[in-house]
Amino acid sequence: MTVLLVLSTFIIFLVIDHFYSKRALRPVIEPILAAELPHRPQPNIVSGFLLPDTLRYHPGHTWAQSEGPKLVRTGMDDFAARLIGKVEKITLPQRGQWVRQGQKICTVQRKGVAADIVAPVEGVVTDINEAAVADPELTRKDPYGEGWLVAIESPDAKLNFRNLLSGDLARWWMEEAGARLRKYVPMAAGAMADGGVAVYDLSGEMSDEQWTKVAKEFFLG
Repeated sequence: MTVLLVLSTFIIFLVIDHFYSKRALRPVIEPILAAELPHRPQPNIVSGFLLPDTLRYHPGHTWAQSEGPKLVRTGMDDFAARLIGKVEKITLPQRGQWVRQGQKICTVQRKGVAADIVAPVEGVVTDINEAAVADPELTRKDPYGEGWLVAIESPDAKLNFRNLLSGDLARWWMEEAGARLRKYVPMAAGAMADGGVAVYDLSGEMSDEQWTKVAKEFFLG
């Protein structure tokens, strides 16, 4: 009986010691403040238009950004945003739809006249920017951020990216596009805001016929 009592007491002490040891070893978790998001890098200004070095560009004035081995986010570039001006309506493809590089990815309406925007890469649309559909002005105010258009899962993303422009070639292309645009709207394109950036709504004074011609020339749609 005495032996059982001693064993019971010993077991109780072991349990108590184990419990307090776990409490002592348990790390103290301090509240972790969310780290502030880094500031978006200031893009280059080329011929009056913002041109981030981190993106790749299709000659039809759309951009592509790799977000994974096959996932690519896309949108209109600053040139397209400033040329179109106020977007009244934007129509995006459906999720699951296959789009081809250089073919229509969306349609924008300006003063009731539609213009097609082409896809910078080929693949399946995995997501669309519902916020831009609800508020098309996002594509003008923040074309490289909240105004993005669609996300695409591109099986041949690496191959598609080889067909896009970056670095010095992208800067040369934007300079050439700006020079061609000034032939259509010399007064508007020459009016630079603070910081040497072109004004918005460069096509504001164009007729519908002229706008359609300019949109096809620059957007390749």
